[in-house]
Amino acid sequence: MKNILLGVTGGIAAFKSASIVSLLKKKGYNVKVVMTKNATNIIGPLTLETLSRNRIYVDMWDTNPHYEVEHISLADWADMVLIAPATYNIIGKVANGIADDMLTTILSAISVRKPVFFALAMNVNMYENPILKENVDKLKSYGYRFIEAEEGLLACNYVAKGRMSEPKDIVEEIERYNIYSKIENCDTTLKGKKLLITSGRTKENIDPIRYLSNNSSGKMGYCLVQAAVDLGAEVTLISGPTNLDIPKGLKNFISVESAIQMYEKVDEYFKDTDIFIACAAVADYRPKEYKKEKIKKSDSDLTIELVRNPDILAEMGKKKDKQLLVGFAAETNDIKKNALKKLEKKNLDIIVANNASTMGTDSNTIEVIKRDKSSVEIKQKNKIELAYDILLEVILELKKDKNE
Repeated sequence: MKNILLGVTGGIAAFKSASIVSLLKKKGYNVKVVMTKNATNIIGPLTLETLSRNRIYVDMWDTNPHYEVEHISLADWADMVLIAPATYNIIGKVANGIADDMLTTILSAISVRKPVFFALAMNVNMYENPILKENVDKLKSYGYRFIEAEEGLLACNYVAKGRMSEPKDIVEEIERYNIYSKIENCDTTLKGKKLLITSGRTKENIDPIRYLSNNSSGKMGYCLVQAAVDLGAEVTLISGPTNLDIPKGLKNFISVESAIQMYEKVDEYFKDTDIFIACAAVADYRPKEYKKEKIKKSDSDLTIELVRNPDILAEMGKKKDKQLLVGFAAETNDIKKNALKKLEKKNLDIIVANNASTMGTDSNTIEVIKRDKSSVEIKQKNKIELAYDILLEVILELKKDKNE
């Protein structure tokens, strides 16, 4: 169990802190809460005390009997710290070394080796204030971490960026950190590397109503994107249709529908890519002829002639120069045998083999096979954990190439 200290400040989003505490407790964290006096005007300490099952800390000069220097003992107790909401005021204080209440005094005493997350929340004009940017950049240089605000309806009735991320997303970010922080030099591992990742399924239209497609949800590809962003990479995601949210922190998202559209976009970005991960479930065939009007039902059978789509990964394998290529083999039988064939035929560096029956699920068992035929089997894990495992194998391959 990890000890997490939640700092609640006087932003209107303080009401969300109850959900954050509840979600963290469900994940098995031991939670203690420190509130500013202004935060107590928005949400009552009793609520958070009941949810956390721990005493709430507000006043440096609390008269309740205690026998330790609490701002030091709490700083020592915490494995990590989350400030949510993180207001313009708290960022300014911490960035400039001000410790004038319980929360800021604890933050001043936190070891630099412990992760501190700020979930930003404020009015859009404050959010865009260059002083805030200067303070955030300063804190980032010291290793502090930031969960960006979202666009939405703010308390001031603006519809703009500044709303605190939802509790679910904040807790997910904390959870991801606890996975990838185990990777050596996790913050800089892929820094400066350009990753191109395809995900989702493709749609091949038959007429304005009907199309050919498959059952891929895109979850594995989107998890790989999120993991790569977390590890510092510059990521471009080319995605077919999915029902998924765009991964947090992704700067370049390209939406396509058909295999031809995906091929054209991959071809456009490939030359400037360091690592290409082809995780999309691309249709092998498309209708030879697209009917502009809906095909009417008749008493006879319908025959649709199909033609071959370009094999995106094989084509990039032919064009490969400095790029490291990663493919996926979702098979129903002879999984490793078929994966090895694809590895050689498409000139790949790594192929990830798995059973096609896992499409749309949240977890999987995979085997990562490399060009030297060495392989690593990773037993049942959720897909975000698998994403970091796959990228770790990619990183090891990059290091091997560098040493050769």
